[in-house]
Amino acid sequence: MLDTSLPPLSEPLAPVEAGTVLLHRGDAVERILHVMQGRVVLGVMVDGHMAHQLGVVEGPFWLEAASCLLDLPHAVDAVAETVVHVQYVSVDDFVAEVHALPEASLNLLMDMARSQRQQTEMAVSRLAKDADARCAEWLLRHAEPVDLTGGLAVKLTERKRTIAAQLGIAPETFSRVLRHLRERQLISGGGRVLGLPNPQALRELAGV
Repeated sequence: MLDTSLPPLSEPLAPVEAGTVLLHRGDAVERILHVMQGRVVLGVMVDGHMAHQLGVVEGPFWLEAASCLLDLPHAVDAVAETVVHVQYVSVDDFVAEVHALPEASLNLLMDMARSQRQQTEMAVSRLAKDADARCAEWLLRHAEPVDLTGGLAVKLTERKRTIAAQLGIAPETFSRVLRHLRERQLISGGGRVLGLPNPQALRELAGV
């Protein structure tokens, strides 16, 4: 079992032992972690173990800074592979420093944060979810309100082959999943616009 303890913010900077869970996927960002030295494994944990590894980063490196900038929960789990030296920075201080940048630099940084977040979410989805869950998550991410009653729909602006490639599945699999979702009344309509009559059931399927 991995060590999930971290020193509180009030403690002075100290080495963090190998095996310590630095970030939990899905948790709100409460502070920013700057790994000054050491290696950290990023991925998806199952039952206290790193079951799916996305990669390894080595300090100096900001862990999940994009999640902070976008005001989103952590997208990955992070575990110290070696002893690491971590600097803790408050969210308010970090955001203030970023927003003090020139407008052009700030816009570029935010665009990069959104792109990184999207790529990370897709990578995690491919690792930890089956085709049905990936499709459900994709539909929810691209849903837009269609009327004042709160209804949602997705406009398919790309070819199904392109969408399937983004999800890491074959086009035939994507078509099969859409057919199953329609049979379960989780999507409606056809052509280029798909209605989402039961978003909550889709969220349960997607695990979000």
